[in-house]
Amino acid sequence: MSDDGADAADASSPTDREYAEWLDALADGDGFAVVCPEGHGSLPPRRVCPECGSPELSREPLDETGTVETYSVVHAPSPRFADDAPYATAVVDFGPTRLTGVVRDGDAERDGDDAAPAVAIGDAVTVDIGERATDGERLVAFRPAAGETPAEDE
Repeated sequence: MSDDGADAADASSPTDREYAEWLDALADGDGFAVVCPEGHGSLPPRRVCPECGSPELSREPLDETGTVETYSVVHAPSPRFADDAPYATAVVDFGPTRLTGVVRDGDAERDGDDAAPAVAIGDAVTVDIGERATDGERLVAFRPAAGETPAEDE
């Protein structure tokens, strides 16, 4: 361990740092995907396109709203999400790429609420950063887009 004044975050792997920087950009409203000349989108950290292998990647902004493509409601979570259950995990199409995250219904607190947020395929959502209730770690969170109401349970 050196005492050269380096930031503790610099000690993390480049992959972890790049992912943390992407989460910071997302939190600041500057979410992006890395896109190759063929239009294949992916998320950082990337050095080459996972679809075609092109090393020519550019940052392209994410669409402001995305569409829920699929979701799953989790009632029996892993230990890292023990205090979050039940919750919904969704895959959402945001233009050049798809993101996976948890669905939040917009309520800041769900204490005592045993229902997962309502979600349906085709819902319009926005993306931001949330925290796991279990340990406070940051995660990708989706919320109903402005003017949208959460889906009703069927």
